[in-house]
Amino acid sequence: MLKEMRIDLNPSSLHKRHHVFVKFAISFLLLGLAFRLFVSDSIRFSSSIVDTPPFVETNSITESPPLSPSSSSLPAQAPSSGDLLANESQAFPNVAAECDIFTGDWVPDPSAPAYTNASCHEIEGHQNCMRNGRPDSGYLYWRWNPRDCELPRFDPGKFLDSTRNKSWAFIGDSISRNHVQSLLCILSQVEQAVEVYHDEEYRSKRWHFPSHNFTLSVVWTPFLLKADIFEDMNGVSSSEIQLHLDKLDETWTEQYKNFDYAVIAGGKWFLKTAIYRENDTVTGCHYCPGKNLTELGFDYAYRRALKTVLNFMTNSGHKAFIFLRTTTPDHFENGEWFSGGTCNRTAPFKDGEVDMKDVDIVMRDIELEEYEKAAPVGAENGVILKLLDTTRLSLLRPDGHPGPYRQFQPFAKDKNAQAQNDCLHWCLPGPIDSWNDLLMEMINRGIHQ
Repeated sequence: MLKEMRIDLNPSSLHKRHHVFVKFAISFLLLGLAFRLFVSDSIRFSSSIVDTPPFVETNSITESPPLSPSSSSLPAQAPSSGDLLANESQAFPNVAAECDIFTGDWVPDPSAPAYTNASCHEIEGHQNCMRNGRPDSGYLYWRWNPRDCELPRFDPGKFLDSTRNKSWAFIGDSISRNHVQSLLCILSQVEQAVEVYHDEEYRSKRWHFPSHNFTLSVVWTPFLLKADIFEDMNGVSSSEIQLHLDKLDETWTEQYKNFDYAVIAGGKWFLKTAIYRENDTVTGCHYCPGKNLTELGFDYAYRRALKTVLNFMTNSGHKAFIFLRTTTPDHFENGEWFSGGTCNRTAPFKDGEVDMKDVDIVMRDIELEEYEKAAPVGAENGVILKLLDTTRLSLLRPDGHPGPYRQFQPFAKDKNAQAQNDCLHWCLPGPIDSWNDLLMEMINRGIHQ
């Protein structure tokens, strides 16, 4: 622009008495141009600051009134965070459809959960924290918020429509059963499931949704491998587990081809004392002092298990859609489940406030490594394998476990009573409901196509 101005104002064509006027005009124009550029940049800079609302830290939640064992509705009081949520909704629009939904933060959410213990009848007694008398309810008022996009709430109607005439299975240990109960409770808003099967111990179950011809199963197989287990319902074992590292558990493999979708997971049972067998011969063990056996370690067995499981799924000829769910951290403090460990926290951790235990790091690394190997093989064979990485977001929720309220009214008779704590499974409703939000989002993105 300046060069063009100089050409237009050729001094040789002007009278000498106009020289002063021309110089003044050019100076004025240059000054105006500089001012305009300065103001424009200032506006852009200012806008970039105003568009992002200030971050408000919340270290604790406002506790709601205690719930009675027969509560049929949630307390009205919730974290006073309406303005914060409104700002966050504006600051993180769903513009990045493929953002990492597993990296984020738990943020206050004043809206009530999708269900209660009164509206859902599939909650097992030891996860029914409301009925069992847990006195606080703040743990119900948080939602998982990915860093760069919104995570929509689970839509039960849309889910059932998308799975019409389909079959889903959750294959794993009691955490998988905990997960499927959460899903059942959310789906009950649209249609009540009919239980059509259960095993003798009620660990494996199957439900049918008649209006949608949708079948939902949970298959209890804590190792995913063939295992001889000598343990009662309270976790007391009369002998070491005999784990066959080269044989899959037929409990799930014989019905695998009936499933269109499968959520598979393992982990915690591999930490138990076990004798390892391959080709029907003892090859070693995990934590078996005095047995004169080679200590192979839980990581050896877990890797063998996942490798065998994923190889079976990706090469079975059955083109299912598979989610591999990562390990679930526990939150026992001052001991373990068998040695007086507790979990008394009432609010989530913030990112950076807690580290994963070494065993969880090892397990998750194995899961990621075996998944990366298996996913391309599955893709070649028409099998879709996706990672449901719930480890990190679950680690941040020490407040979401039953704790002593796995039993009914544990302190009703004695405030100082000794009660066993459950710091691994999740209250229902509770943080585990967000796992289904993640599943729904993965389906919405169309990754099954």
